[in-house]
Amino acid sequence: MTENILAQLNESQRKAVEYCDGPELVIAGAGSGKTRVLTYKIAYLLQKGMNPWNILALTFTNKAANEMKERIGSLVGNSQARELWMGTFHSIFSRILRREAGLLGYTPAFTIYDETDSRSLLKAIIKEMQLDDKAYKPASVHHRISMAKNHLCLAQQYADDRDMLEQDKRANMSEIYRIYSIYQNRLQQANAMDFDDLLTNTFTLFREHQSIREKYAERFQYVLVDEYQDTNYVQQQIVWLLTKESQKVCVVGDDYQSIYGFRGANIDNILDFQKIYKNSQLFKLEQNYRSTQRIVQAANSLMKHNQQQIDKDVYSENEEGEKLLLKPVYSDREEAAVVVKDIQKIKRQEECEYSDFAILYRTNAQSRPFEEEMRKHGIPYRIYGGLSFYQRKEIKDIVAYFRLIVNPNDEEAFKRIVNYPARGIGNATIQKIIESAQQNSMSLWGIINSPSVYKLNFNKGTLSKIDGFRDMITTFIQKLDISDAYELGKEIISVSGINADIYSNSDPEGVSRQENLEEFLNGMNDFVEGRREEGREHEVYLPDFLQEVALLSDLDSDDGETSKVTLMTIHSAKGLEFPTVFIVGMEENIFPSPMAANNLRELEEERRLLYVAITRAERHCILTCAKNRFRYGKMEFDTPSRFLKDIDSRFINIEGASVSDKDSKWERHKRMPWNADDELNAPYPRRSERWQNSRPVAGQFMADPKQKITSPHQPEVAIDPLSESFKQRLSRNGGNLKRVTAAISNGGRKIEDEPSLPNMTSLREGIMIEHQRFGLGRIIKIEGTGENTKATVEFQNTGTKQLLLKFAKFKVIS
Repeated sequence: MTENILAQLNESQRKAVEYCDGPELVIAGAGSGKTRVLTYKIAYLLQKGMNPWNILALTFTNKAANEMKERIGSLVGNSQARELWMGTFHSIFSRILRREAGLLGYTPAFTIYDETDSRSLLKAIIKEMQLDDKAYKPASVHHRISMAKNHLCLAQQYADDRDMLEQDKRANMSEIYRIYSIYQNRLQQANAMDFDDLLTNTFTLFREHQSIREKYAERFQYVLVDEYQDTNYVQQQIVWLLTKESQKVCVVGDDYQSIYGFRGANIDNILDFQKIYKNSQLFKLEQNYRSTQRIVQAANSLMKHNQQQIDKDVYSENEEGEKLLLKPVYSDREEAAVVVKDIQKIKRQEECEYSDFAILYRTNAQSRPFEEEMRKHGIPYRIYGGLSFYQRKEIKDIVAYFRLIVNPNDEEAFKRIVNYPARGIGNATIQKIIESAQQNSMSLWGIINSPSVYKLNFNKGTLSKIDGFRDMITTFIQKLDISDAYELGKEIISVSGINADIYSNSDPEGVSRQENLEEFLNGMNDFVEGRREEGREHEVYLPDFLQEVALLSDLDSDDGETSKVTLMTIHSAKGLEFPTVFIVGMEENIFPSPMAANNLRELEEERRLLYVAITRAERHCILTCAKNRFRYGKMEFDTPSRFLKDIDSRFINIEGASVSDKDSKWERHKRMPWNADDELNAPYPRRSERWQNSRPVAGQFMADPKQKITSPHQPEVAIDPLSESFKQRLSRNGGNLKRVTAAISNGGRKIEDEPSLPNMTSLREGIMIEHQRFGLGRIIKIEGTGENTKATVEFQNTGTKQLLLKFAKFKVIS
């Protein structure tokens, strides 16, 4: 029977399964059968006579544990599989803690606090300590305490650690150590543990109670750990305490796929395994069963640039396949159009399903243009592991402000934002307003406009807060017909305090919210600029934008489609696979993340993240990078990601890079829109100087609600209002002086030269133009005169557009 099981494995897998004499490190390359080895090894141990209750198998997800149990059950029988100690670190250790709770001062019925419970308790403690809840946000405090626990820095150690205290002081949170101590005491009083305590208390139990540690070390005669590269310090220490005598431990993972450092995962655990377990054996699973040869070769060539790694040479015996394909584009709008066109083309050519496609991005905020483009073309999609862009809380909050300003009688919008950001209008006050509105058949807005008429007997302080809210909304209402959606939207976000709230912390959740806010502003600007260029300058106001958003945000109904394109962050994609994968936003200020660009350890994790993205692809791997993206109120020029140069040129094609001398100028521009080949073959792609100098430190940009939202650092710049260039810019921007000066200034540097105003008389049908957002196109029709001149342009990737030339941003190519 044992031989029959082993016969189903390749030679490398078989050797890894058969070795059971000591510590074992199994390095499993992407798509090499990691789960198969773990499953068969456990089955092999059972068939060799080991009792299932003497085997401990630790995973990171319940799904992984359940799948392995099912597979083991099919190999050796469900009765044995059910007796295994198999599950996540947290579920297994909570079982142990319930049995031994009394030794730590808990009862076996202790409660486990989830993230919401923990943050609620921290919020109460912060309030009791009379600390500023804007500086001490529960989410930020919880993240800091959680990271400390992951590194086994408990409350007293934290209070004694000068470095930690100094970091907190610099972050204006010098009372974290006290909050941490009170939080732990309150948990103990409540007979409760948070998720991190399930690990730290297990460690404490084993360290301080030798007999208990020995009992479980004897029980678990063999310990197996899945995804070992994702373990943190406390998890590694618990495994060591259980196995240091027996040395019967098998860990499986891939250092190339260690991408969760921001959660506390420590790649050193897998890199140093052989140093910790002196007599360990190393087994490598290097055959990739998922991807074509060229995809695997491209991924390998990328990873050769990391210093911290375990040497391996992953290979594939599948078909040779296509090279990776890099598609340079002009803007995020053209990027989305190119990806959607490719999905339609490949689906048609290969007769596959929408579920065969995945769009992977570095940050959640990047989903917006792809969602909009797919809805435009009726392509079903799903956001994996997250919410659709317009369903994210910070976006819904902003949209609620817009709704109330456009329609003050909108009750749901009123209730959502009357006390967001917190302005001291509590639930009791809101309930009284609602009751008065119901009694008088009035809207909530109508009630707060005449509180004395409707006998709202609030104290002076409460009335002042309500008056302040009402006056703020009224001021915005008065600007509805004056300021365009982008200008007014920026002001609303700033003056209301939303911007200051979102930028008040820089933990991972806070950074994600900041990215979403920035992308929302990008979308608003795109809406206004697009309408103006199309000659619809009278449809650029907030009500027009809301109408557009309403069509994009109704994503709650199930359309019945089971086959959908998957959109997700690369972090969410780990462990998944798709026939066709698009990796978008391959630019220096996006991938690698600007926060990692100058830190070798973090930069190497970013490179591993790209490795994970590439190895999700089975047959097609297409990458995109954009020349222009709108950020901080300006169109910025981006350089391709440095990682693109790390991929061996033998395994990647650049669309338009192989242009012959005899090709026409039209073909050259169509295929090489911005000299991608030159960029990638330069000595080293440099980060954009403009980005480097203008990118704010996370959590600092716009912390001051009075600061202009479009300018992180913008000293005064001398502008000559009599110069011809200034007059031309002013004309092209419809006399909007603010827009022109913002476009010219960026900390004393010019972000991006705006396309020069073409001579209207030189334009004619058949001329090729290069547009800042739509890319390359050919003029097929010109009509009108003077400021009303319009051109109909057929763009290569973004379709046919009619542009009002006085607003259009393009340059003539031929």
